[in-house]
Amino acid sequence: MATQYHNLSNYDPDLMPEKDIVATQKYAIAVAEWNPDITEALLNGTVNTLIVNGVTTNNITIVHVPGTFELTFAAKRMYEDYTINEKNEKAHKYAAIIVLGCVVQGETPHFNYVCQAVTAGVTELNTRPDGCPVIFGVLTTNTLQQAKDRSGGIHGNKGDEAAISAIKMANIIW
Repeated sequence: MATQYHNLSNYDPDLMPEKDIVATQKYAIAVAEWNPDITEALLNGTVNTLIVNGVTTNNITIVHVPGTFELTFAAKRMYEDYTINEKNEKAHKYAAIIVLGCVVQGETPHFNYVCQAVTAGVTELNTRPDGCPVIFGVLTTNTLQQAKDRSGGIHGNKGDEAAISAIKMANIIW
């Protein structure tokens, strides 16, 4: 859906999983340092929305990476971080992983390569059979103003949307 028709920060709290369930889950966030004004705003939105919906600050892990391209590597490492559950089975440490970044169109095809690579990397992680959702919270905009509008500006904050998606995907019931 086009962002101009949907404020990214609006959601129905009644459709969220129970806070007591969410409070026991761990969430990981990989955030790019490139375009820091934008990515830090996305991070703040993500963390605040996780907390509002029951995630405790102790259960949020944040890793900073140099740029958006490096998000896939960080997400892969987080994805492969396991614990041993009460049945003595290997289980994902995180209920969901969120990647946050911002790529603004420039004069060269670099924008296309970075956006395609990160999209493909996140998609590949999401198609693995052992399942840990990886949420794509990367802004791919034509201008810096569009990024500002989507990181706490007139179109809300994509970080809020990423947090909501993470909680919902971590709690899908089959």
